[in-house]
Amino acid sequence: MSCEFTSIWLNNYLSKVAHHSLTTLGSRGQTPDLFRSQLKHPDSYAMKLLFLPALLLATGSLFSCGPISRIYDQPPPSSRYLAGIGTGTTPQSGPINPAEASKFWDGDSLLGPTAIHIVRAEQKAYFYKGGQLAGVTPVSTGNSKYTTRPGNFTVTQKSVDYYSRTYGTIVDLATGTVINDDADSRKDKPGPGQKFVGSPMPHFLRFNHGVGMHAGHLPGYAASHGCVRLPADLAKKFYENAEIGTPVIVE
Repeated sequence: MSCEFTSIWLNNYLSKVAHHSLTTLGSRGQTPDLFRSQLKHPDSYAMKLLFLPALLLATGSLFSCGPISRIYDQPPPSSRYLAGIGTGTTPQSGPINPAEASKFWDGDSLLGPTAIHIVRAEQKAYFYKGGQLAGVTPVSTGNSKYTTRPGNFTVTQKSVDYYSRTYGTIVDLATGTVINDDADSRKDKPGPGQKFVGSPMPHFLRFNHGVGMHAGHLPGYAASHGCVRLPADLAKKFYENAEIGTPVIVE
């Protein structure tokens, strides 16, 4: 659900309500002056006509949009799936871009139902509690081959220390040497004396079959195999505050 779509829908709805209100007043023999006078009484018909649109406007504000900002997070040293690089080398430690400071979390004191809004065009995720913005984080969604599908979902599983059963590495059991750092268990089979090791996905929140949110490297663009990668600190906050059944909107 985009902000533009929500705004257009609400404007059209309010126009219809206004037209219906005037038509209803005419059929009841009421004048606009009489209608205005009824606004002083909370139980009047006029107030009932106006209450629902106001409620919808407040609900629609849940899906507000923020500005685009490319932010980078330090990658983990294990598999290429999480590191997002093709060299197999250990990435440097520490933030790559100081713009990471623009991410924030301010939801520890907020109460109420939770919701997560992922905007692929911005490569950002927004966390809401009780209808208020609790936090914003950069993300890395699915690449052009493994796109993160848009739609309305809910959190169906939470796992602090989840390991992928599909993506990971193939290692030599005797030496621990990584043979394949971007292995797909569906097509890359370990040889004799080798083992498939699934990529770690800390603070995993499953919301669409095999797709979920988890801590991972953010190269500044959509680079995952379909999951939504978050910086480690914000992945932890999302995990701690989301519940089974929390709505997840992907657009």
